[in-house]
Amino acid sequence: MIINKTFDTAIIGAGVAGSALLYTLARYTDIREVILFEKYEEPALLNSSPRANSQTLHIGDIETNYTLEKARTVKHNAAMIAHYITRFGYEERIGFRRDKMILAVGEEETARLEERYREFSELFPYYRRMEGDELREREPMLMEGREEKVLALGVEGEITTVDFQKLSESFIENALESGKNIQMHYNEEVTEIREADGLFEIVTPNSTYKARSVVANAGAYSLLFAQHLGYGKNLAILPIGGSFFFTTRKLLNSKVYTMQHPKLPFAAVHADPDITADWNTRFGPTAFALPKLERYRQAHIMDLLEAMDIGKDTLEVYYNLLKDSTIRNYIFRNFLDELPYVGKNVFVKDAKKIIPSMTADDLVFADGYGGMRPQIIDKNTHQLQMGEAKLTVGGAIFNMTPSPGASTSLAIAEKDARQICDFLGKRFDEAKHREEIVGE
Repeated sequence: MIINKTFDTAIIGAGVAGSALLYTLARYTDIREVILFEKYEEPALLNSSPRANSQTLHIGDIETNYTLEKARTVKHNAAMIAHYITRFGYEERIGFRRDKMILAVGEEETARLEERYREFSELFPYYRRMEGDELREREPMLMEGREEKVLALGVEGEITTVDFQKLSESFIENALESGKNIQMHYNEEVTEIREADGLFEIVTPNSTYKARSVVANAGAYSLLFAQHLGYGKNLAILPIGGSFFFTTRKLLNSKVYTMQHPKLPFAAVHADPDITADWNTRFGPTAFALPKLERYRQAHIMDLLEAMDIGKDTLEVYYNLLKDSTIRNYIFRNFLDELPYVGKNVFVKDAKKIIPSMTADDLVFADGYGGMRPQIIDKNTHQLQMGEAKLTVGGAIFNMTPSPGASTSLAIAEKDARQICDFLGKRFDEAKHREEIVGE
């Protein structure tokens, strides 16, 4: 069956990125006809689920792999989420004010953190420098049995913790109350996007829909959609999975992030009070190559092989990663983390950096937690392309948004909404958006 109705915009994916765009189009533009497709029965069941991420609002203050320039951009963008939560009354339901800190251990790390403090304190004037007795008073388990020199930069009173699934649901609820013609199609997987007669045709097993513009917020599948249209042929996917461990009792009150190793492209170990487990402590993530595009979902082998696009250029990236002993040992150790009975005995060595007295008996594998973070490979430069990735061609936008994509989802939505408005000749309500979301 062919649906003859033509929508202004079609959105693929109802995670936090897709739902943020739906909300932004509904509330801050004069676009009236929007259709959103989600292949599962509810929004945000994959990477936006609180089980799939660390529930952290990444703002650049404790992420030591960020440059000052990137931290400034991320702070501005992530502040939109915090402002939305406070303005519309979602504190303690979607966003939570909990303490967090960066922890540096040993002479080399503490020296780096001191330098970072001097460089970043103007951008983050609320930093609280902590060591010794103050750390022991605030987080006793951090200091129990510790001999190394430590330094921490703490953050208090800010929204640090977000349930991005509930955030997605709120975006959709508010969009549906806008009075626009918004159609939500759950349990309807998009199998193809194609161009015809100046429009986009969105093909599903149920029907074919038409739209003047289209935005894919579907992780690795966004790249596949783009490549089927002839775009992004120089890119491939490295599928990286992550897992977590719970402690058998609550050990920390704060989010504790450790210093990023300069050679490692993946997140350093951190500990987070978990909103899905009565604020019990969750440690992670591990990071390992997993032959899937969606964690805990049936593997679509042909899609995986197409996304990975294994050839000479892709294999060279893998080789460059593995020839470095630091990265190679890290990958091997993270593989061991996943093995039954063995994993927690390996992982506890990393966790001890945060809680020195911890033993393997204090950890249990967080079954059902973790997600996929598809990393983009640029086959031309033979490099991993970390962070947000986007392909834009006219009225088509394809987003592949690893961390901090959830934290900056409203900023990404603003950028995409502006582009769609320009393409369609529609209006973006600057004043209303600035007042409600930017907070200026």
